[in-house]
Amino acid sequence: MARDEINAFLGSGTDYQGKLNFQGAVRIDGNFSGEVESEGTLVVGKEARVEGVLRVGQLVLSGKVTGEVFAREKVVLHKTANLQGNLITPVLVVEEGAVLEGRVTMGSTASQATETQDQEIS
Repeated sequence: MARDEINAFLGSGTDYQGKLNFQGAVRIDGNFSGEVESEGTLVVGKEARVEGVLRVGQLVLSGKVTGEVFAREKVVLHKTANLQGNLITPVLVVEEGAVLEGRVTMGSTASQATETQDQEIS
């Protein structure tokens, strides 16, 4: 499977609630409320609204996320992104126009924090 290949797609106009676990990459273009847990990549589309706790390898955000984000590798906020909540990640890429409201933790502290979160889940 290619690294960029999307495993699942939650389309626009749909609403989901609960816990999402996946491998690889998943794209959300609808509304999701709950927990997301994965070592893979979560892509949140421009029209998507996600609320809850996200524990992912990478987050690529173009829509809106409200809640806690723990990314083990990287977070990319495109120009249409809106993130409201706390973010812990070792690498953060922010395009001009993106909105980020909350606390950001990066660097070695972020790596330790995501590891702590992983241990609490186990």
